[in-house]
Amino acid sequence: MPGAQLSWSVHVAPSIPTEIADLPPDVPRRMWSPITATLITGERDAVLVDALMTAEQADRLADWVAASGMNLTTVFVTHGHGDHWFGLGTLLERFPGARAVATPAVVEQMKKQMAPEFVESFWDKRFPGQIPDRLVAAEPLAGDRLELEGHDLVVVGLGHTDTDDTTCLHVPSIGLVVAGDAVYNDVHLYLAESPAEGRRAWLDALDTIAALEPEAVVAGHKNPDRPDDPKAIAETRRYIHDFEAVAERTTTTLDLYRGMLELHPGRVNRGALWGSARSAKG
Repeated sequence: MPGAQLSWSVHVAPSIPTEIADLPPDVPRRMWSPITATLITGERDAVLVDALMTAEQADRLADWVAASGMNLTTVFVTHGHGDHWFGLGTLLERFPGARAVATPAVVEQMKKQMAPEFVESFWDKRFPGQIPDRLVAAEPLAGDRLELEGHDLVVVGLGHTDTDDTTCLHVPSIGLVVAGDAVYNDVHLYLAESPAEGRRAWLDALDTIAALEPEAVVAGHKNPDRPDDPKAIAETRRYIHDFEAVAERTTTTLDLYRGMLELHPGRVNRGALWGSARSAKG
């Protein structure tokens, strides 16, 4: 029998500077988008979804989890991008009774991200001296469910969203979807890995999430001032459609960037939009 009703809370690591020299004309320094980690709690135990990126972020996340007073049993990783799990080593050191899991496909993506040559060429260049020295991949999850005090936490495969082999975690008993990077909440989308067919796959993934009829959706990147409203699914879908339409009628990176800002002027992190536009137009 399930125990008491589950609860959840969200930790948002704020935007931090990144050493990327390619700047749009109206942005003095590139920033990394705010990142979320979600703690799902019962009466005693808890499951954490994603583990952030830098050593400082991971330490603060571990402090936040410890302050909950809960027994952390599991860390679930939604997808392979290092900014959502490079903090795993810190979490597992602070909570040695916990295990880290992800789907087998996500684990393979994690191994690619943690390869020393990729860390050096990509992550260390963007965040010099900030990436944890010890990177730990999750263990492959057998099946598609976690259990928390008798409640099912269902792993839903989404395929390509802002990268390959992504997943979300659905908690039916409380109407929650922790969406990873399939959903962005008032933050410019990272579309550099999503050309036309990737964007179509992403739209299919959004349909999959919407079909779960969630009451709350935690985006992998969110404006910390925004609620975790399921309308972020439709807003993410609209952004992708808008990007495709503006990309079709423009020829340069700058024109695509400006066209999207006309439609989405208030979203966090214009630098992410610039990177997406650069990828689409060269």
